[in-house]
Amino acid sequence: MRTVRMLAAAALAGAALLGPAASGALADTPTPSADPGAGPTEAGTAFRTAAAFRPGQEATAQASTGDYLYWVFPADTGERPTVKATVTLPESAQRHGAATWRVDVYDGLRRRQPCVYGAQSRTAAKETGSLELACVLRPVRSSADAWSNEPLPGSYYVRLTVTGLPEEDLGQPFSARVGVDVSDEGGAYATDGALAAPLVPGATTAELAQADEEAGRRTAVEAAAPEDGWSSGWWSDRWIWTAAGGVLAALAGIGGYALTRGSGRPSRVPPAV
Repeated sequence: MRTVRMLAAAALAGAALLGPAASGALADTPTPSADPGAGPTEAGTAFRTAAAFRPGQEATAQASTGDYLYWVFPADTGERPTVKATVTLPESAQRHGAATWRVDVYDGLRRRQPCVYGAQSRTAAKETGSLELACVLRPVRSSADAWSNEPLPGSYYVRLTVTGLPEEDLGQPFSARVGVDVSDEGGAYATDGALAAPLVPGATTAELAQADEEAGRRTAVEAAAPEDGWSSGWWSDRWIWTAAGGVLAALAGIGGYALTRGSGRPSRVPPAV
């Protein structure tokens, strides 16, 4: 019984030490915003001229109906981005019918990423003053097979445009607000391996990047990084659960041995037997 009580105390102590770390690593908490201030007030008209902002900021723009608006933001390994866009439409008296708007998200290789949740495309009636769009992406992985379309760490482009409206409404002014929230999904979506560098515009080879660092120049990967930099890709909370499983397995083995080995030779059996 004393052995059992000692094992129980050791198990409780191990759970007390591992519990806070594991629960904190698995908590689905939003990534801290890069800057609570305002983001860019203009949008690009193509991938190369996309306006950069960070999660937590709000990007705004004013344009003419029919224009393609582009923004770009960073997303790192283990994050699930949620893109939100609000379009303020022209006065209803100036419009001739309903309009359909759409938001699309592309990764650093300019592959369109599917939205797993959210209203990616919506139609606004003539009397509607504004509409909201949303796109929740899949969690970003540290690496993927060449044939896969999995989202990878790097730059992500947001494109906002109207896809259907009366021809007479083309060219009318509108305003847009775009923001991104990211949540940390933890080790549930971690993969073995990592990219040599995040997929960002202007990324170069390791030799050229090292030359830029030695010359004191900021590389494209550093310029496009999130506030706390890019993750290494090898760490995830699966390490915590692996260590916790090893400790619990060891305690279970000791406990099983203590319960099955018995108390030794019974006192009623003669020593010579």
